[in-house]
Amino acid sequence: MSQMRKIPELLLPAGNLEKLEIAYLYGADAAYCGVPRFSLRARENDFTMENLEKGVALARQLGKKIYFTVNNIPRNSKLPSYPKYLDQMAALKPDALIMADPGLILITKESHPEIDIHISVQTNTMNYAAVKFWKKFGATRVILSREVSISEIAEIKNQVPEMEIEVFVHGSICIAHSGRCFMSNYFKKRDANQGSCNNACRDLYKVFVTNPKQNDEPMELITDEEGTFLMNSKDLRAIEFLQELCDAGVDSLKVEGRTKNDYYVGMVARSYRNTLDNIARGEGFDRKWLEELDKVSSRKYFSGFLSRGMEDKIPEEERDFQNNEFGTSLHMSQKYAGLVKEYKPDTKRIVIEVKNKIQKGDLMEVITAIDSNPTTFTVDQIFYKQNPVEVISGGMGTVELEVPFAIPSKSFLSKKI
Repeated sequence: MSQMRKIPELLLPAGNLEKLEIAYLYGADAAYCGVPRFSLRARENDFTMENLEKGVALARQLGKKIYFTVNNIPRNSKLPSYPKYLDQMAALKPDALIMADPGLILITKESHPEIDIHISVQTNTMNYAAVKFWKKFGATRVILSREVSISEIAEIKNQVPEMEIEVFVHGSICIAHSGRCFMSNYFKKRDANQGSCNNACRDLYKVFVTNPKQNDEPMELITDEEGTFLMNSKDLRAIEFLQELCDAGVDSLKVEGRTKNDYYVGMVARSYRNTLDNIARGEGFDRKWLEELDKVSSRKYFSGFLSRGMEDKIPEEERDFQNNEFGTSLHMSQKYAGLVKEYKPDTKRIVIEVKNKIQKGDLMEVITAIDSNPTTFTVDQIFYKQNPVEVISGGMGTVELEVPFAIPSKSFLSKKI
């Protein structure tokens, strides 16, 4: 029997308790959750201190890790309330706090030196000297800037081998330097660095150019009839480069997306978990996991800055960072239909929470936490409030579907488009 290789931690986002459970079930070793007032996902954060306590209990029960995200850059007015929040967080005993602001880090180290500090990507750490600085400051892990390449990561780890290194491998990319953006604040008075980003960079823009030498009137620069998405980065996907990241000595592989849905969390966790397990067994990369990730909505994929210097390994269509076609995440091959809440053996029905339109005759794929061949069935009977219906739309709550076989709870239903 071949010896299993050591592989990095797989770290998934959790925007609420259900997503936290999905992350663990579908293969995450650890998950990160925002905290009230001091997280950069203040608009869509379902975690109260009570829910964080439940999250820690779940992590301990499953033998997983949980990190609290305390990564905003607070103004003076927020500082007086921080010690109270810190005491409450410390009492819950998370595995680490993810932090960006040196002031908050200082307060944390002085009051609760027992808590591990992971330095957030918001600090834009890009070189080994900066990593050494954070080590001296008492941090146990640094989340490197998204702008570094795999070769630079390897050099950093070689220079500071005792520091844990975390790297983003999947999810949205900011148009600004690792998220330090002011567009939302400038246009909508919503400060991204306080957790209120409105994704202004994704908007449709019309650009006008002038020739100052000739005092010309502004002339519109037209891409097509829809305009142009000038600052719309594709989404990061580095699943093809996990072997290289393992070889570089990365300790944790991070997926972005605390505001994404449970389907995104589960599908991405499942694909990366199975790929890492293949690496641990010494097996080659299975390209089917690329197809699995196409079942999740995206702005198209690219490997970001990680693959700089390895362009020969990247398909030509993935070398362009920008998606100029559309500004929102779209479904590429399949659409999320719903999460299975319960299987009723007496009626051979499943109860699901509907996320998108389902109608009789739709072909559904059943996706479970384990790696198995896709199982499909055709929707024959739909029951809404116990009454048979022909079609159901997302947002209408729960519905029952008649199924030809048992389907475990927390499975996803996905339909081809």
